[in-house]
Amino acid sequence: MNISRKYLILSTVAGAIIAIDQLIKIYVHANFSLGESLPVIQDIFHITYVRNTGAAFGIFRDAAELFRTVFFLSMPPIACAIILRMLYTVEDHDLWQIFSLSMIFGGAIGNYIDRLRFGYVIDFLDFHYKDVWSYPAFNVADSAIVGGVCILLVLMFLQARAEKRQKAQKA
Repeated sequence: MNISRKYLILSTVAGAIIAIDQLIKIYVHANFSLGESLPVIQDIFHITYVRNTGAAFGIFRDAAELFRTVFFLSMPPIACAIILRMLYTVEDHDLWQIFSLSMIFGGAIGNYIDRLRFGYVIDFLDFHYKDVWSYPAFNVADSAIVGGVCILLVLMFLQARAEKRQKAQKA
């Protein structure tokens, strides 16, 4: 059986993200009380145990529980299926696109595991500036998803720019 290089990259990158994400979440869940905060850089960065029943930035956290349950248990498998379909069309040599899709896949699975286990996602990375500004808490899986999406956006921008140059040269 010959497994394509891109699926080996997917397994490695997504597996590493899932493992790191889950290990840290297990540690936080077992060793912190809900809301407990450990300063890493005083007034800027803390490890704070937060339970997110919503989506990114707490979106849908106030929605009906039935909606949240159906939505959050159905969307990650759909997203992962879409990512696998996209990956199927990517050339083996397009490492940046493979890497970015693998990051998104791993992040989606990492948060999905929390939803299945607890009904919420464990967040713990808490960036803020004193009591003046605060960014919603997030986790390793969230970081992987955002990083993967950012890489894809840059790749799309660069591809559009290259196509525009080609059109200009042909004209």
